[in-house]
Amino acid sequence: MNLCIDQGNSRTKVALFKDGVIVKNLLYRSFSSVDVERLFSLYPITNSIVSSVANMEPAVINALNRLSQHFVLFDHLTPLPIANRYQTPETLGHDRIAAAVGAAHLCPNSNLLIIDAGSAVTYDFVSAEQGYLGGNIAPGIKMRLTALHQMTKRLPKVEVEPDALTPLFGKNTNEAIAAGVVRGLVFEVKGYMRQLKDQKIAFKTYVTGGHAPYILNAMKHRDIVGEPHLVLIGLDRILEFSV
Repeated sequence: MNLCIDQGNSRTKVALFKDGVIVKNLLYRSFSSVDVERLFSLYPITNSIVSSVANMEPAVINALNRLSQHFVLFDHLTPLPIANRYQTPETLGHDRIAAAVGAAHLCPNSNLLIIDAGSAVTYDFVSAEQGYLGGNIAPGIKMRLTALHQMTKRLPKVEVEPDALTPLFGKNTNEAIAAGVVRGLVFEVKGYMRQLKDQKIAFKTYVTGGHAPYILNAMKHRDIVGEPHLVLIGLDRILEFSV
């Protein structure tokens, strides 16, 4: 089995893969070397990979390195199964390029728009012929809601549920904020898709991240695929490629 670890800002996502298929996935608020030891005691793990937006505890790295036959601490120097055309690969988020690799594995030889809706929303493009070409970063839903509250004197802090039906125009302030933020994000997604279509580019869209349901529930489109484990799938492919 392959052990793939994706450490984010607030939680750590872990998946066990066998022959490219997820057989177990786990979510941790905090991830320690004790968790590593436990996973290796419970499952026949051979290789492992870690991707982190921050510095992971040395004890975790040491445990993975000691227990794995092959261990990858994912960074900009790690070999990739797709070409990376980003001008500053050392500044590219590991989750972004991993999601791109995951999408390219699920839909090979295709142009791909990858949307990761988390704390920030990232839009990345993979060319069928040239590999990863780059992307954009925008504020996420919670960031937009928080900014409206904190940077104005009267607007309240609003919470929005992923399956909430937002009107086109709000009839009160809370509705106006919720509709403005959620519909604004959906229109943003539609705008990227429209621009690619205007350029006569055939492509498929993958959506992942904690806030992906906001987009998927509002857009019923046959060319949009929701894949919550896209980053982990990419990490598994990167690990296999490294091995």
